[in-house]
Amino acid sequence: MAEIINLRMARKAKARSENKAQAQANRAQHGRSKNERKATEAEIARIDRTVEGARRERPTEIAEDEA
Repeated sequence: MAEIINLRMARKAKARSENKAQAQANRAQHGRSKNERKATEAEIARIDRTVEGARRERPTEIAEDEA
């Protein structure tokens, strides 16, 4: 015979587990120290500078040529 369950309790348990998973994701995303955030921002800025320096044509040169 099948086990009888209370659907209200099952629904609440499912919602709690989903909320717990969301909280874990938020902690991973926002739970960093100020130094870690600054280090990440510095790394992104460094990569952006490298990519900008490797461009064949800079956007300002293109705008000047069209004018």
